[in-house]
Amino acid sequence: MMEISLDEIESSNFEKKSALSRKLSTKSEVMPLKDLYYEIDDKPPWYLSLLLGFQHYITMAGSTVATPVILGPLLCMAPDDPNKANLISTIMFVSGAATLLQSTFGTRLPIIQGGSFSFIVVAIAILSQPEFKCPTNLDKITDEKEREEIWQIRIREIQGAIIVASLLEVFIGLFGIVGKILKYITPMAVAPAITMIGLSLFKKSAEYSSRNWYIAILTILLIVVFSQYCMNVKLPIPFTKDLTTGKLIRYPVFQVFPVLLGMGVAWLICYIMTVTNVFEPGNRSRTDVNLKIISNTLWFRFPYPFQWGIPTVSLGAVLGMMAGVIAGTVESIGDYNACARISGAEPPPVHAINRGIFIEGIGCVVSGMFGTGTGTTSLSQNIGAIGISKVGSRRVIQASGLIMIVFALIGKVGAVFVSIPEPIIGGTFCVVFATVAAVGLSNLQQVDLNSSRNIFVIGFSIFFGLVSFQL
Repeated sequence: MMEISLDEIESSNFEKKSALSRKLSTKSEVMPLKDLYYEIDDKPPWYLSLLLGFQHYITMAGSTVATPVILGPLLCMAPDDPNKANLISTIMFVSGAATLLQSTFGTRLPIIQGGSFSFIVVAIAILSQPEFKCPTNLDKITDEKEREEIWQIRIREIQGAIIVASLLEVFIGLFGIVGKILKYITPMAVAPAITMIGLSLFKKSAEYSSRNWYIAILTILLIVVFSQYCMNVKLPIPFTKDLTTGKLIRYPVFQVFPVLLGMGVAWLICYIMTVTNVFEPGNRSRTDVNLKIISNTLWFRFPYPFQWGIPTVSLGAVLGMMAGVIAGTVESIGDYNACARISGAEPPPVHAINRGIFIEGIGCVVSGMFGTGTGTTSLSQNIGAIGISKVGSRRVIQASGLIMIVFALIGKVGAVFVSIPEPIIGGTFCVVFATVAAVGLSNLQQVDLNSSRNIFVIGFSIFFGLVSFQL
């Protein structure tokens, strides 16, 4: 019988304020959130850390799956090509390593690293060039080696652009350039930036949800019910014991695992609807849409650098990818502040932000070497997951990084995630991205909103940000 004291799950107290907190405020300080079950330095028991880490793994899987889904057709990959699962496994492997580096040596915040949409946008532009258009006789090519060479030529171009462009981010972090301009970034700048991170992803949420709004809304309702209405329901944990009362320890499962439970229940319902043929063949809510990929994927596969061949480099692709690097860097600065606030930590000091950007640059270079098709950046949806579950422990994020690496070596795992119904991903995004946007707005709590200047700056920043996404 395993005995666990309640002392193991007590939250830490943060009483000192950092110098950067004073720099990031206009007239007063932005306080970190305090209603957490586990704060940044708390150490949940190992089994809870694994479960909580798995929840982050599931949460980031949606954006990870999106990479081969979006880039696959542009790379000229067949719909049932098992290399889509290999791409997912490669992204997971690199993301796990980057997460461990970031949470241990970078900012040391509980922040997940994963595929960046800012890189994917540039990759789409590169692959849309005439020289990378898919052959008109693609469907008639039956030779496997020839088919592989067609898409690998294209991804090698993306690899080379990411590797060279990411050296800019390494340079920015290594020489402290971010830190030198950080003093000009106040809550008036941070709040719209973080809010836009959440709002800018509404199209992707709507795109996935529109596959089946009933399933998407079901997923949203499940997560909302679990996180908001069942948050105080505590279930007994088997094989544990409160040393003071002698009874089983009761744990707020719904408060800590709302995303995992919501997605799991929705996935189960989709599976039942699939086996009973309630969903007709071809319906994107079916769990068997991509079963052929699962059967054709190897059980075990170890990703390695330059697995698709030696990357190619062209000036135009590199310059375009630098735009993605800059966008990812700015986004990450906002994510660092959002993560610090939502995990109960103090705002990260200048040197920590410099380290964070440097580590992210290294992660992007490694991503290019491994051929993920994208770079790594801080994931906003996982910051939202912290806000929903009220668990901001660094240990949980490190456990999640290890889970990513281990599962990435099991090829079938990546293939299984291809079968996650898109409406479930869309419904989950609707909740977590909304939370990120709200966290951004919460930075304005001590800004003078009676000032017409402040009102103008906030309103114009958010509105013009929305407009710019339509350009």
